[in-house]
Formats: sequence, C-alpha cells, structure tokens
Amino acid sequence: MLGFMDYVQNAFYEASRWDRDNSYGTLTATSRNILDFSTPEGLRFHVSSLSSPNFATSYTLGSIGLVDGSLSYLYSSLPLPRLAAKSSAIDLHHLVPGYRQLQDLRQPDEPWWWEIWHQGKRIDRREALLYGRLFLPRSTLEALYLRRLSPKTQLKVSCVSDSRLPNGGTILAHLQHDAAKHNTEYIYSTDSALFGVRGLYNFGPDPAPTRPLFEASPDSTISTANEAAAFTTAQTPSQPHGRFSAGGEIYYGLLNKSGGISTGLRFATLPSHTGFPYTMTLTLNPLMGNLSSTYSVLASPLLALSSRFDFNVYSYESELQVGTELWRRKEKPLIEDLNWARLKMGQKVLNDPSKDLDNPNGMAGCFKARVDQRGGLGLLWEGRVKELLYSCGATIDLRGGENMFRGFGVEVQYSS
Repeated sequence: MLGFMDYVQNAFYEASRWDRDNSYGTLTATSRNILDFSTPEGLRFHVSSLSSPNFATSYTLGSIGLVDGSLSYLYSSLPLPRLAAKSSAIDLHHLVPGYRQLQDLRQPDEPWWWEIWHQGKRIDRREALLYGRLFLPRSTLEALYLRRLSPKTQLKVSCVSDSRLPNGGTILAHLQHDAAKHNTEYIYSTDSALFGVRGLYNFGPDPAPTRPLFEASPDSTISTANEAAAFTTAQTPSQPHGRFSAGGEIYYGLLNKSGGISTGLRFATLPSHTGFPYTMTLTLNPLMGNLSSTYSVLASPLLALSSRFDFNVYSYESELQVGTELWRRKEKPLIEDLNWARLKMGQKVLNDPSKDLDNPNGMAGCFKARVDQRGGLGLLWEGRVKELLYSCGATIDLRGGENMFRGFGVEVQYSS
C-alpha cells in the first residue's frame, strides 16, 4: 500500500497534468504492481495529515527488532483542495497499485496557456513540490524537489544523506520531456558520476488537441459554441483500441567506467477496446543477456492476472512467476434482503452503494498473491476498517520445510 506522501505526490502529478505512464521507466508498471509487491515486516504505524491544501505531514513508528521511525514533511505550491485526505474517504484504488489502464494520449498544453498577466507583467509561476523525510535513530535524510519547468518538461531531484554511504550521500536528477508522442528522460547521479538517457516512442495516430482551461471573453469574435464545434471537428474520428510503444535506455558511469543498455516493447489496450483489457511487454538487456516477457489481463473489474517469464541467453537459466490481484466489495446484505418487500409495496428498489466501483467506500480490500517455480509464495491483504487502513502479508517458502515462513508483518495507516 502506498504511503500518504506518495499518494499526495501522485495527486500533484494529476493536478499538474503530467502523464506518469508515458515513460520508459513505467513500461512494466502493471506487472510489477501485481508480481513485485512488498510485504510488511514487523509492526508499523503511520499517522499523516493534510493540514492545508499545500502542506502535509506524516509520522511513522515501527518495530523490527528495535524501535525506529521517521518524520516527513511535504509542500506543494499547487493547492490540492479536492484531495481526499481522510483515511476513511480515500479510494483504495489510489493506494493499492494494481493493473494500470493506459489512457488516450493527451496533447500537452501550449506554453502561453500557462501565462498569467497583471498590469502588463507576467505573474505566473512554475509549480513545485518539496518533500523531506528524516529516519530515526539512523539520522538518514531523504529529500525530493519536483518542478514543472514547462507544459512538456519536468525536473526531479532526489537526495539521500547518510554517513554510511560513500561521500556521505548521493544525488539523482531526472530531466523529463514529454511530448505525448514521445518521451525523453536525462539522468545524472553523483554515485559513480553516472549519465543516462531514456526514451519512449508511441506508434499510431497523433493525440487529439486539447482546449485551454479558460472561458471565452464576452467580446470574443468566436462564440463558445463555435469553438466547441471546431474542437470536435478537429478530433480524430476513430479512436485507436490499443497502443504499441518502443523504448530504451543507455547509461555510463565515468568513475567505474561501466555502463548498461536495455530496450523494451509494450502493447496495451485503451479504454475504447471492447474486450478484456490486457498489457504485453518484452524487455531485453543485451549486455547481461536477460530477456523478460510479461502478460497481464484485467479479467473483470475485480480480478487481474499477470505472468512473467525471464530467460538468460548466456546461462540458459529461466524463471516463471505468476500472480493475481482480487478485489472484494463490501457486503451489505440488509438492503438486498429488503428489496423484495419494496417491490411488493411498489416502492423504489435501493441500490447497494458497496457495488459501485466509483464509490471510494465500495471496496473492502484487495488480496494479492504470487508464486514462482522455486516455491516462493507471497501473500498480501490490504483493506480498511473504520478509520484505519491496514496491510498484512507474509512471505512463505514452500520448500523450506519447518522454516517455511520467511516473514510476516502488519502496517496500519491513519490520515486526516
């Protein structure tokens, strides 16, 4: 389950209209969410708060052999007044990463749409997000700086300060350029003085144009109705049912004089697809000889399945892993039990709100499971009780005999 700060950061992406799925780094996000989920370790509590639309805090207390914790603070220059902050009102789909349904590409905003003028001077600013986290008692510090430089460009700088790391810490910078049709990302890390470049290209028709987020002035020569008609005419008459993407990355460390390269393909269905949504990926690391293929399908609104097959062309070693994600609705049998009586009396039948997929309180929880050919089994249940969000999971080795339980943990979150 995502932490509260990650939840607020994702809300910042959506509010600033940044497409997180249009990146080479998220090429295999769907299979990773279903197969590579992490299970809690020990007992851990999280208490968070969105004290204002721009400021959030979070405190963590855990016990894994010894008591530890962390303090987190986040500031967003972009207000988030509509963000559901209470743990009882947050949609579980926003906290439990699962199947990622790709949306139609959206043309980035024009730069002049972001301009705000007052008395002949530009007063607009570029939105930014600041985040810091202090781990205790290790005194490790994490920091994040995120800034939208333009409608197509974003800068992300993350830092870690720890005396146990070489040079006392490391800095990682990402400069991302998203033009909808293609995405480019430049990476630099102070660790080994590493430079890298990522790229992703989407095949198919160009994205439909978007309209600026402002109303037409009263003295405009073109009416709002004519603008809407012109915009509708400019849209693509037929929407594609799937998207094929290809990308790759290359990086090189100046200090250790070593590098790497990888490439990948992805085909995913879009919302206009009438059948089951599915995603297929194929990634290759030529230097290491690793070949990985994944297939994920959303069999129903409550069930997702995923599989991954890894193969090394040099050692001929292979690995197969399968996983599932199953959502459970809340049960309110009293409403359904009384519906027959309402029908007899000619009254309106009441719908069960727990069966509404768009209702944030309609889901009781999500169960995830994965298993590989070596007997490794991972189980995770994430749900909500009253005002609390919780996660409990276990890691099991089916071939471990008496020591088959490798780990077990519980996490509890509360936010207001």
